[in-house]
Amino acid sequence: MTAQPPDLAARAAQKNVIVIGGGIGGLVAARECAKVGMKVTVLEADDSAGGAIRRTELDGIVVDAGAESYATRGGTVRALLEELGLADRIVTPASGGAWLAGIPGVGAAPLPVGGILGIPGNAFQDDVRRIIGWSGVWRAYVDRLRPPLTIGHTQSLGRLVSSRMGAKVHDRLVAPVVTGVYSASPDDIDVEVAAPGLSAALTRTGSLAGAVQVLRGESAERAKAAPGSAVEGLRGGMSTLIDALLADLAKFGVDVQTGVQVAAVTRDGQRWLVRANKDAAAVASASVDDEEIASEAIELGADAVIVATSEDAARQLLADAAPALAETRSITSPEIEILTLLVSSPALDSAPRGTGVLTVPGSFTAKALTHSTAKWSWLSEAAGGRHVVRVSFGAQGELAATATMNDEDAAQLALREASALLGVSLGDADLIASHRSRFTQSQPASVIGSAERRSAARTAVRGVPGLAVVGAWLAGTGLAQVIPDAAKEADRLRASLLWGGEDTGPRPPAEA
Repeated sequence: MTAQPPDLAARAAQKNVIVIGGGIGGLVAARECAKVGMKVTVLEADDSAGGAIRRTELDGIVVDAGAESYATRGGTVRALLEELGLADRIVTPASGGAWLAGIPGVGAAPLPVGGILGIPGNAFQDDVRRIIGWSGVWRAYVDRLRPPLTIGHTQSLGRLVSSRMGAKVHDRLVAPVVTGVYSASPDDIDVEVAAPGLSAALTRTGSLAGAVQVLRGESAERAKAAPGSAVEGLRGGMSTLIDALLADLAKFGVDVQTGVQVAAVTRDGQRWLVRANKDAAAVASASVDDEEIASEAIELGADAVIVATSEDAARQLLADAAPALAETRSITSPEIEILTLLVSSPALDSAPRGTGVLTVPGSFTAKALTHSTAKWSWLSEAAGGRHVVRVSFGAQGELAATATMNDEDAAQLALREASALLGVSLGDADLIASHRSRFTQSQPASVIGSAERRSAARTAVRGVPGLAVVGAWLAGTGLAQVIPDAAKEADRLRASLLWGGEDTGPRPPAEA
C-alpha cells in the first residue's frame, strides 16, 4: 500500500466503515476503504460471500452457478484481476459462436455475425437471410432508401429498428439478442446507452445498416467477430475472483461476517448504528462460551455505511436514514433462475449449437441456454467427456417458468428445454446432476429512463453524510459496470471521511 502521511494514516485508522452486502460491489467497496487503513466490517446475509458470483459442485465438478464471465469493455475488471494476481487465470471463450432457436419456418440457425445487438450491417448476408427470409431482407433494404434521422430522433432501440428495417429484423434478430443480454424488450432500450454513437452514425451514413458497418469498423477481422466474443472468464470459475478478494480483504484486516441479516440502519448525530441478527443455524451450532456469536442480536456502530444490497433491500434499510430516497422512483426487478445441468451425451461432443442458444421471444419457455463445456475449454477438461449446460428462465415483466416448481420439476423442465434448444435428445438417464440458482436481476442501465431514475436515487443517497450505496441497481448490470462504480463510490465516501465534506477534487492515491 502506498505510504500515507502520518496524520492521514492516523485518521484512517480511527474510522469504522460497515458494508452491508458481500456481493462483488460490497467487497470491492470494502477493499477500497481498507486500503487506506480504515477498519471495515462486511455483513452478508447469505452463508457465503459473492452474491451473483457463486459456485456449485456437480458430481465432483466445480462450476459457476451465477456469473460465468465479464465484459472486457473499459478494462476495469481485468485490472482488478491483475491486482489480485489472477492474470494467469484469465481465459477467453471458444469461437464457436451462438445459435438462435424458435425461428418461424426455420427452427434454428447460427446467430449472424457482424451486427450490433442483432442489427445486421448487411441484410443480404446469407446467415441473416436464412433467419428473416427474402421478404424480411427486402423490407430491411428499405432502410437504405429512407431519409436519415436526426440524432436523438428515436430513443427506443426497438422502434428505431422496426421503423428502419421492419418487424422481422426486430422480432427475429434484435429481440432475441437484447432479451438474452438485458432481459428486457428492445422497445424499452435506449439506443444511445446500448449502442453509443449509433444514432450519430445513422445521420452520417443515411441508414441504420450503414451505421452498424461504421461502428463495427472497416477491419474484416472485426466484421467477422462472433457475437459475445467481447467477454472473458477465469479458469476454475468466476468464484476464484471472490476467493482472491476475500483473501486480500483478510490481509487488510477486514472482518467479513456471513449469515448476518441486517434489520435496521439508523443515524445518530455523526455516527451510524447497524442492528442485525446472526443466522439462527449459526447461533444454534455455536458454543455457549463463544461470546462472539452466542447472542443472536448484533449491534454495531460506524462512521460510515455502504449499502451493497438489492434495490428493494436498500430502500427498506434506508427508509429512515435517507428519506429522500423513498421519494425517488423504484422499479420491480425480475427474478431470474438458472438451472445448471451435468449431462452425459456423446451427441453434444461436436457442440451442435455452438457455445449457446438464444430464443425468439415466445418460442420457448427458456430464455437462453449456454453450452458451458463448449464455451470454456478449462471446464470441458474438468468435465471429462460430460457436458455442462445452463438454462435460463425469466425476463423483465415475465415470471420465471420454474419459479413455482420444486427443484426436481425445475430440473426436468430445464432438461426438456435443453434438448429442444440443442437439437439433441436428452432423457432422464442422461442427467447426472443439477443445480438451481435464483437471482434478482437489476434493471439494465440501457433501459429508457433508467439514467434519470438512478441519478435521482444517487443524489438522494449522496445528500446523507457518511452513506454510500453500490450495486447493479445503481451502476447497471454486469461486473464491468458494478466494479468501477463501487470503487468510485467508496473513494468518494472515504475522501469525505478523511478530508471532510464531499470529495470535490483530487486526493493522494491509495494503491494496493
